[in-house]
Amino acid sequence: MRAHRGAVRAGAVLLTAVLLTGCGLLRTEPEPSERADGRPGDSSVSPDLPAELVSQRPDWKRCTAPRGGSAPGSDWRCASVKVPLDHAKPSGETLSIALIRKEARDKGRRIGSLLFNFGGPGGSGVELLPRAASSYGKLNSRYDLVGFDPRGVAASSGVNCRTHEEEERAFHSVDPTPDTAAEEVAFIENGADFGAGCQRRSGKVLPYVGTSAAARDLDLIRHVLGDGKLSYLGFSYGTELGGTYAHLFPGNVGRVVLDAVVDPTADSVGRARNQATGFQRALENYLKDRGEDPKAGSERIARLLDRIDGNPLPTASGRELTEYLAITGIVTPLYSRSGWPALTAALDEAEDKGTGDGLLRLADSYNGRDENGRYDTQAHSQRAISCADTKGRPTVDEARALVPEFRELSPVFGPFLAWDTAGWCAGWPVDGERDTPETSAPGAGPILVIGTTGDPATPYEGARRMADELGKGVGIMITNRGEGHGAYGEGGCVTSLVDGYFLDGKVPEDGTTCG
Repeated sequence: MRAHRGAVRAGAVLLTAVLLTGCGLLRTEPEPSERADGRPGDSSVSPDLPAELVSQRPDWKRCTAPRGGSAPGSDWRCASVKVPLDHAKPSGETLSIALIRKEARDKGRRIGSLLFNFGGPGGSGVELLPRAASSYGKLNSRYDLVGFDPRGVAASSGVNCRTHEEEERAFHSVDPTPDTAAEEVAFIENGADFGAGCQRRSGKVLPYVGTSAAARDLDLIRHVLGDGKLSYLGFSYGTELGGTYAHLFPGNVGRVVLDAVVDPTADSVGRARNQATGFQRALENYLKDRGEDPKAGSERIARLLDRIDGNPLPTASGRELTEYLAITGIVTPLYSRSGWPALTAALDEAEDKGTGDGLLRLADSYNGRDENGRYDTQAHSQRAISCADTKGRPTVDEARALVPEFRELSPVFGPFLAWDTAGWCAGWPVDGERDTPETSAPGAGPILVIGTTGDPATPYEGARRMADELGKGVGIMITNRGEGHGAYGEGGCVTSLVDGYFLDGKVPEDGTTCG
């Protein structure tokens, strides 16, 4: 499990609106492009790209149902764009990137295309955008809403690593917090087996699914859609993709918003440390809300996990709730305050009745498992993308040494996240590209960076670091005082600021606070 996945499962795009106050003063910037009417502007794509890629135009047709889902309504159209498999060899083999679009309602005042990435990595924009589109109705008045499946995801040569049966066995047989040498060996072997499965089933694309390649795809998509500048709304991992784009193509940045922001200064261990801090903070806020002492409540839940580690809980389905699944079930409802009642019910059931049905349902939702035991492949894409990005490959000894520090940060999530640093990319068949993403973007237009103080998966501090890394005058920091993973659509203040920026070019003052 990596917590970014929850940006798609339970994140900012479908939350209940809550009115927030305290919005700062506004200043107005010029339009992001002198030609934002859908025609090509002055910003071109890489001169290395062959003419057949630069000159392509999407052939929009009625959408079919995505894998495991239902077809969107008649307002939506789907197409694809060809991109280089290897951007270092732009005239070589190509991949097909899947797109979905809902055209702007007010054609006469249309600004251009607004592209979305909902995080993961591994979330399918083609599947998710129609489901979330009601949250963006105001933006759809003047923007075409455009979702896409990044390379290695779903309809865009999606990575596949395991069968449904292999997934099920791993969740029930692997101890995510190994206590013995044999459990440590099994834990690392599971990670290596996962990577070997990716290599067997998706070896052609596996070396090329990293974020920098996806950012280059994004610029080609911008061009073939006819936009001189990129307008983009990214959540969670989508903020890393957006920051990488801004670094690579600062002159092509139009109106860009990054919400629930990944810390660009943290390596793989740093991100695990950040998440231990963030999830513990969210858990303590939840415990306070239910009138419980946070320290005592955390220790109580940690003891429950220890008991489950030794004796998994039975469920009505016949499946057992293992420690792995229990941790996942606790994580899931922390992504949004609206999930807290479900967490209370599931924990009460586990502790009072000794059964794990509630936590198992939450874990299955997070893991993409349907009622027939079939898993989606989002976790496969997530792992492949993050391991292609990250050089860090901590050893078993290094992970074991982190456990005391991480347990101090979070008695509930710390041990799992410490061990995960070694298991996540164990034996991965592709080298990682870098330690941390490069997001400095001198010369780019202003980018809104939104951090929520109670964000569990991408803690608030990372937003400030992203704003700093983007550079003075580029990163415009907005603080949302509240709970949950993402702020747009959650409260009136943040939503109003973002809408004003996208629709009218109004840039909030750096340091604005909502809530």
